[in-house]
Amino acid sequence: MPVAGSQGVYVHCPEGGRYSFFNSPYPMHRAQTGVDVYPGQWFGEVAPSPIEGEVLKVRRVRAPTGRGFVDSGYDVVTLVRPPSNPSVALKLLHVDTILGVGDRVRVGDELGVLLRSGYYGWGTSPHIHVEVRSPLDPLRARGGYELSRVQPASAEPLTEIAGSVVASRPEFALLRLCGSSQGLVGDVEGARGLLDGGIPYYGWMGVHMDEPRVGTIRLLGVKVGEASAIHAGSCVGTCGGFGFTLGKVPLMGLSLYLTPVAGPLVKAIPRRVGGLDVVEGDWVDVSLNLGQG
Repeated sequence: MPVAGSQGVYVHCPEGGRYSFFNSPYPMHRAQTGVDVYPGQWFGEVAPSPIEGEVLKVRRVRAPTGRGFVDSGYDVVTLVRPPSNPSVALKLLHVDTILGVGDRVRVGDELGVLLRSGYYGWGTSPHIHVEVRSPLDPLRARGGYELSRVQPASAEPLTEIAGSVVASRPEFALLRLCGSSQGLVGDVEGARGLLDGGIPYYGWMGVHMDEPRVGTIRLLGVKVGEASAIHAGSCVGTCGGFGFTLGKVPLMGLSLYLTPVAGPLVKAIPRRVGGLDVVEGDWVDVSLNLGQG
């Protein structure tokens, strides 16, 4: 399904996957010029393409050494010319493409192997980073065109953070929350929106809403941040002064995403690898606590 767009070009996400504009510490995400697509495969598995076009360049690049995990040893940048607007270039990261220059790829075709980049944290899941760039400036870390969310921000009222464990690994537990929204629901000055980001550990977050605004961001009625900047269909600001526990276990935080279809997915990240004692199918509750950020 198309989930993000800019300059007449669309980025797609599998219906069973998830995507995020703000779940990253890197500057292009705060500027809403990058989107991460989490297709659902694990590191080393082949991912479907979120875009279509002709491959312009494939470059293997150096990456930092993974902190707390064994990284792939490199990263890969792939540039693609989309047929819907040949005057821009799509920049893709974190996938070792099986394609060569001149090859054409369609949405859903096999793109390449998902890399565990040294740019990741130990709790980061496999994903494809996508930007829409000028072909005159396609590789720089900053820059790119602002992306817009394509799917509506379906945000039903939330009374608790609870759901079923759909994946459990030493680094995290992935929860599918009860409810019909497409993300974890909060509000900005009383107007509901979908929260997006790594909270509170990145220190900032985004909120997707039809009429973005600045002001206090709340989750379950508790202040968790302050929105200070407005983008296309979202607002962004700082967060902190709170924390989460899963059962009685303190968390490093929650990793938040959007889903193409209803059924929000939230990742609970422990403070140490192996710190969560849950298995797939468990029903768990997450508590929001002040003063832990």
